[in-house]
Amino acid sequence: MSRTESSNTTRTLAEAQDRFIAAWGQMGSAWGISRTMAEAHALLYIVGEPLNTDDVMDRLQISRGNASMSLRALVEWGLVSREHKRGDRKEYFRAEADVWTMLRTIVRERIKREVDPVLASLYDIRDMTAPARVGDIPVECAQALTDHNDRLDSMVDTIDSLHKLAERFTEGDGKKLRQAAKALSKIV
Repeated sequence: MSRTESSNTTRTLAEAQDRFIAAWGQMGSAWGISRTMAEAHALLYIVGEPLNTDDVMDRLQISRGNASMSLRALVEWGLVSREHKRGDRKEYFRAEADVWTMLRTIVRERIKREVDPVLASLYDIRDMTAPARVGDIPVECAQALTDHNDRLDSMVDTIDSLHKLAERFTEGDGKKLRQAAKALSKIV
């Protein structure tokens, strides 16, 4: 391969990586995750090798503080691990390479951060209007309370069922998740 061909291939690869990073960042922000956090994750995933904070800053054109916060959050989520290179004092970061394990980790974190609090709130709200209290109120309010409880029970049951399914979905390793997804796709 000539020097020109090699240079063109390198540019094309960098452009493809940048487009992936931008797309992942856009998707992350649509899901309520910081765009920079999603872009840092995409960068670490797509290059497939550990990078340090300076590398992430340079490639994404972000500040040290933004890079540090994003990398710390990715480590907390379990999507990125810290590594050290012998003879180098810098801390390096590597993204989970298995897509199914990564998906499982993302789903588990989203459940913990979003679904669990909503479900807890729904149970608290439901406790406020427990059926035992229906007998303590005037008849004209009883039907409204019963209707309220029926709608709330339906919501709680649905979210609780999805919560249990998601928990089962995220058990085990990425291979099991992939097998479950394939089996489920054949049923639907």
